Amino acid sequence: MNALAPTESKALPAGADASAQAQQQARTERENHKLEKRLCREVGRAIVDYNMIEEGDKVMVCVSGGKDSYAMLDILLKLQQRAPVRFELVAVNLDQKQPGFPAHVLPEYLSTLGVPFHIETQDTYSIVKRVIPEGKTMCSLCSRLRRGILYRVAEELGCTKIALGHHRDDILQTLFLNLFFASKLKGMPPKLASDDGKNVVIRPLAYVNEKDLIAWAQVRQFPIIPCTLCGSQDGLQRQVVGDMLREWDKKFPGRLENLFTGLQNVVPSHLMDRQLHNFSEIRATGVADAQGDKAFDPENFAPAPGAIRFVD
Repeated sequence: MNALAPTESKALPAGADASAQAQQQARTERENHKLEKRLCREVGRAIVDYNMIEEGDKVMVCVSGGKDSYAMLDILLKLQQRAPVRFELVAVNLDQKQPGFPAHVLPEYLSTLGVPFHIETQDTYSIVKRVIPEGKTMCSLCSRLRRGILYRVAEELGCTKIALGHHRDDILQTLFLNLFFASKLKGMPPKLASDDGKNVVIRPLAYVNEKDLIAWAQVRQFPIIPCTLCGSQDGLQRQVVGDMLREWDKKFPGRLENLFTGLQNVVPSHLMDRQLHNFSEIRATGVADAQGDKAFDPENFAPAPGAIRFVD
């Protein structure tokens, strides 16, 4: 046979392409089902761990048009059908009158879900643009204005809880932002009393990582509405910290999980806050203390429950 002759192609059995496509579709459906179960499990776990939703609650689900809030509403609707307690959901969107905001998208989408919803229209965009100099970060003022409006709306609608769509990665970003720029060891709690003391704010996605939310948004084909205010600003410190965490996650799998688990395993006696621990009254007692000077023995570090070991 001439080595330079074209290779003779082998005919595929009839129906082979269709069979391969069917197998691929079956694999995709299995993966999507696993993702849905994981999201429901993590959201349900956070709700139980922090007692976020109780019998008779009316939960205001803040929907911005981003992937996180869409996913939060989606998962809460699923859990509502199987939860051991009865609770109501009402989706609320704040239309801040940003130029080009497609005001029809959310009402049309929420109508298809059959969930009660309320669209609150307040022109905070003009206020932010007027007050904040060009090129300066708008997030702080925008967030403050939005928060005050949502608190008022929650009271008007008779809601007992306000659900926000912050996820695990948001919580870690906040921790490092406070460390780097505010000199505080402070994160973003899964549950807290609102600034005005009249509302309870919950974050059902607290245990969910952003990668799963991105994947779920693709599966569900949410009609994403990009933010044209703060979302269009480059070089924000939150973006910088987010990039740092994503790079860590890529290079050191498990590091973000360990960081997040660490937020739930705080040892005040081994930090430096004198309001949390009475350092001035420490005396030698002659009694062994298992927590004594372990901070000086890194070779004996043991992973906390839920932590993942990784190697640099």
